[in-house]
Amino acid sequence: MAANTAGRRIFGVRRLVLIENLWFYLFISPWIIGFLVFTAGPMVASVVISFMRWELLSPPEWVGLNNWTAMFKDDLFWQSLKVTSIYTVFNVPVALTFAFLLALLMNARVRGISFFRTLYYLPSLVSGVAVAMLWMWLLNPKFGLINWLLSLVGIAGPEWIYSKTWVIPSFVMMNLWGVGTSMVIFLAGLQSVPGELYEAAELDGAGSLRKLWNITIPIVSPVILFNLIIGMINSFQVFTQAYVMTAGGPGNASLFYVLYLYRNAFQYFQMGYASALAWVLFVIIAFFTYLVFRTSRERVFYQM
Repeated sequence: MAANTAGRRIFGVRRLVLIENLWFYLFISPWIIGFLVFTAGPMVASVVISFMRWELLSPPEWVGLNNWTAMFKDDLFWQSLKVTSIYTVFNVPVALTFAFLLALLMNARVRGISFFRTLYYLPSLVSGVAVAMLWMWLLNPKFGLINWLLSLVGIAGPEWIYSKTWVIPSFVMMNLWGVGTSMVIFLAGLQSVPGELYEAAELDGAGSLRKLWNITIPIVSPVILFNLIIGMINSFQVFTQAYVMTAGGPGNASLFYVLYLYRNAFQYFQMGYASALAWVLFVIIAFFTYLVFRTSRERVFYQM
């Protein structure tokens, strides 16, 4: 009798768990369907297309590894990879440092700080095309605001986006406009630092720099890692600014990788080659993301 009662209870529990699981999958089914149709499906299709010659208007033709081997002979492929790499090397540490310092300022307990937090965050919400148009005016060598301000102190401003030397620094400087998102994430990390740690450090005679180096940075190191990875991924995918402001010029000095991929796909209609380029970018980003995770194990402090 007792055995039958226990068996019915187990059956009832399993039935309840099964019903809950069915409801769970029913509610997340729109996301699953969307992921399969709009993300996983196109990714699998792009792998197949990368082995084909497909000009959209003609039937696709299987060419094997031709698209992949053609990259090694493509000077513009190497140029776009070079431009993107140089931009990433300079942009990521500059933007990360600027956002962190800005978050330190916004973490101050002073009157009206909420206004300044909003003020610095708002630019990151502006459309990429609008930002590009604004900076085209700011960086114009003839009537731009930046060169006009420099002329007031007797400095002849450079050609900025019209110069091969200054075009990448121009993009790095322009990117600082949108560090508000990283600043807010840093600010959240700074506000999670226990205050008693600072009090204990002050009792030991630690100054501001010592507290920053030995307490603040170790505690927010997971946030630094997160912003580092996101910043690196975004730097490898620059498109809008280069497309609107320079179109890859002057002399391909701002031919970013995604811009070159776009040209092959939607200007030259080489969908097979563009798909191969996209997967190379995916592998590059995945490799450097893994490398950052692997090398940061001993440098990132996770609170228990």
